[in-house]
Amino acid sequence: MEKNNLTQRRKDARAQGFLNYFSKKFLENLRAFAPLHLCVLFFLILPVSAQTPTVEKVEPPSWWTNSSVKTVRMMVRGVNLSGAKVESSTPTIQVSNPKSSANGHYLFFDLSIAETAKVGSFPIKITTAKGFVNAPFEIFQPLPRTGNYQGFLPDDVIYFLMPDRFADGDSSNNDPAKSKGLYDRKMGRSYHGGDLQGVINNLGYIKSLGATAIWTTPVYDNNDRADTKEVYPGMPYTTGYHGYGAVDMYGVDEHLGDMAKLKEFVRKAHQSGLLVIQDQVVNHVGPYHIWANDPPTPTWFNGTVENHPNNNWQKWTTMNPRATYQTQARNIDGWFIDILPDLNQRDPEVEKYLIQNTLWWVSQVGFDAVRMDTLPHVPRSFWAKWMTALKAEFPKVNVLGELYDGDPALLSYFQAGRVGHDGIDTKIDTLYDFGLFYAIRNAFAQGKPIREVSNMFAKDWLYPNPRVLTTFLGVHDMLRFMNEEGATIEGLKLAQTLIMTSRGTPLLYYGDEIAMPGGGDPDNRRDFPGGFSGDAKNAFTAQGRTAQENEVWNHLAKLGALRKELKPLQKGETFDVLDEEQQSAYVRVFNNQAVLMVFNNDTKQSEVSFDVSMIKPFGTNANLADRLGKVSDVKIENGKVKFTMPARTAGIFTVK
Repeated sequence: MEKNNLTQRRKDARAQGFLNYFSKKFLENLRAFAPLHLCVLFFLILPVSAQTPTVEKVEPPSWWTNSSVKTVRMMVRGVNLSGAKVESSTPTIQVSNPKSSANGHYLFFDLSIAETAKVGSFPIKITTAKGFVNAPFEIFQPLPRTGNYQGFLPDDVIYFLMPDRFADGDSSNNDPAKSKGLYDRKMGRSYHGGDLQGVINNLGYIKSLGATAIWTTPVYDNNDRADTKEVYPGMPYTTGYHGYGAVDMYGVDEHLGDMAKLKEFVRKAHQSGLLVIQDQVVNHVGPYHIWANDPPTPTWFNGTVENHPNNNWQKWTTMNPRATYQTQARNIDGWFIDILPDLNQRDPEVEKYLIQNTLWWVSQVGFDAVRMDTLPHVPRSFWAKWMTALKAEFPKVNVLGELYDGDPALLSYFQAGRVGHDGIDTKIDTLYDFGLFYAIRNAFAQGKPIREVSNMFAKDWLYPNPRVLTTFLGVHDMLRFMNEEGATIEGLKLAQTLIMTSRGTPLLYYGDEIAMPGGGDPDNRRDFPGGFSGDAKNAFTAQGRTAQENEVWNHLAKLGALRKELKPLQKGETFDVLDEEQQSAYVRVFNNQAVLMVFNNDTKQSEVSFDVSMIKPFGTNANLADRLGKVSDVKIENGKVKFTMPARTAGIFTVK
């Protein structure tokens, strides 16, 4: 409705010049006819009233007192805002520095909030020569610091889900009036009905796996109509079910719920002992965002809908010391899939807008961390400013950056503590360990040497802090583990054991706990069985899972329990004690406790032997027991061990 009204108002605004001219000529021709003067006067009032300023959107819609941002940069969208003045009737709110767009559709101004300001609604008066209008604005009470804004640690286990594909907890928002016709569970790129209520209903299930944090795909409001720009063979349209095509950076998609439901989800997750990580995007917006054809500033985007670069995905150019700007430009400025409008973070108004947007979401909802999309496609200078602002307001909130590349040199180039050849430290806390991801898939899914995993761990020296990297078997951007050529349940369990016992924060992709298959997008985003009305089975319960699914689920839940119990698996130093083509072993030590992990990735049993005399908590003649129950007890004799590992098996050993 808002979009339809906007279109009509803009048509009216464009017509006003013609109406003024026509009215003038009409009056000249009718002056001789006095009885018609009144009628003419009424006609002339119409274009004048059409010039009255209107307000359609205020961003940010609210702020809070005692914020680290002392001056909030406001952006008002509407019509007839050219040359507007802004006023506040409240002494504790000061406004200044107005600037309008050439077409009068956008008005920027600074807003300062005194520390003594009260919570409430405080409209801002916008005045032009043709009239005035009030822009709504609120001051809200921020959430308590205790229990919110906590950040995650290597101690944690992250469970990643797509709300639309996880569980439908409220069928009333499946096909909402605002965006009719986008719900169809038979279509892979349509909305399927999952929502925030569905996540709330299954917090206990998530926690039962040993997870301590939840990351969901973005909750931004996406397009209300079918997307006919991003299409694929056999799919004449797509939708924004995934959340990455925002049309409102301050709105919640109605298919998922509303702001109140989002806050309820985070509050109840916290009450359950679960952290919540918000997925944010500052690289681009959706192709149907109103800005696409009416940008707030001439340089709001890198190019226009009609004329823009296409992204070439050459992420490595960001760390190339020989690069000139033109060799980096398409990777930074290019539009994803030649469709998604690429935001220009070098524009001061864009920079302010995006930084404030991040702070607003975290403050409003109480998120504990931010997962940031498309890290290498945004100028590194922006990340340094963005991180500085985030840490100034929320020191404990940390950021998990997505850089989809397997080169640890490139990944480490973006982690906090590394100053690049450009003189910039992005200050991004941590990244996904894509280097390890590829090695895990090669070794445990495809059966290649496990030595590839050891070789990747050997590159940890490149990172300022490898201990905080996020390890994973897969996410929503690649085919699932079980769809790799050669993948088996045994290989999946080996991979899960590795990420749950090695350095970093492990991440579990929903469905992998039941060995869910899935090819390329969108097949890798299947509905979780049992989360939707009419599902043939319910994998949220042991009774609803197959024997094979329970085998994997129980294994992962056991790993979660062991990780919680054994502090070395969360915080310990790592020492490699065996490195063979298909066998490896490492020990993690924390305080006076040690845990030994041994892997046999071969398809036949193998005898392993190695020295653990340097691991003081073990002693020289202790007995070790496998906490997974797959391998017989192991006797340390004079600091050495020698025993047989079954085929495609891992053991987690502690002193008996």
